[in-house]
This record gives sequence, C-alpha cells and structure tokens, in this order.
Amino acid sequence: MTIADGFKAAALLFVAAIAQVSIFSQLRVYGGVPQVVLVTLVGVALLRGAVAGAIAGFFAGLVVDTATLGQLGLTSLVLTVSGYWIGRYGETTGRDRGHAPFLSVAVVTFLYAFGILLVTFMLGERAPAGPEMRSLLPTIVMNLVLTAPVYALVRILLRPRERADYATEVQLLG
Repeated sequence: MTIADGFKAAALLFVAAIAQVSIFSQLRVYGGVPQVVLVTLVGVALLRGAVAGAIAGFFAGLVVDTATLGQLGLTSLVLTVSGYWIGRYGETTGRDRGHAPFLSVAVVTFLYAFGILLVTFMLGERAPAGPEMRSLLPTIVMNLVLTAPVYALVRILLRPRERADYATEVQLLG
C-alpha cells in the first residue's frame, strides 16, 4: 500500500466512522443498525490485503471508540481482527469476484456482533445477547444494501492493483 493509498483509506474510514456515530447509529430499522464502518472496512481490506485491513480496522475502531466515549479498545480489537481476516480472504481468493464483497459483509457482520458480545463478556460486563441477536438479520440486510455503493466508492478511491502484483500461481513443494 502506498502512502497516498494509506491517507485515502484513513480519510475514508474517518468519514465513515464519524457518519456511523453521528448519523447511522440513530437509524434503526426493525432493531437493526447499518454499520457503514464495517462495510467500508470490507472494501479497504479486500482491495489492500490483510495487513492494511488490520491497520484500517484498528484506526476505524479507535475513532469509533473515541467518538462514542465507549470502552477504549473494544471496537478496535474486533475491527482489527475483522479487517485482517477479510484481507486474508481477499488475498487467498479472487478479489475480482462479484460476490466477494457481499459474502464478506454478510459473514463479518455476524462475526462482528458475536465478537463484540464475546469481548464484552470476557471483560466481565453485562453482555445481553438476546437483543443483539434479534437485530442481527436486519443489520445484515442493511449492510448488504450499503455494500454496492460503498464498495464502488472505495474501489474508485483505492484502485485495484495490477494482477502482476499478486501471486498468480501456487507451487507445491516436495
């Protein structure tokens, strides 16, 4: 990732985090809340890989934790792991596949909700799973609706690398 790409990704995630905290957190449909930060992170991680995804996830989570005055590091930890694994999925499978962003958003929305509950529980705080799991399906649907426009914007700002940069062939040793 170039320095210019890093600044573009940071600016994009900063705007997404502020929009998430100020606008999207107030929007509830059947109990679900759209997570524009998570969808933006999927775009960055798919296009730039695991390390960039982890760094982007940590940065976005830190902005969200700071803006909400929540437990510092909770969202950062879960988004760091999410960004890393989305980036690994993008590195090991075809990034150019049309279903990759949608599949990533659906899976990571579920895992993000489960991860937040797990980390909150491990910290010894109340983690009521009932309301979170009841609102999971509407959240996944709203995130899938956001996926196409957000991924298109991220793809415009962070142009995909040339295919020569990727490993095109796997060699078996032995």
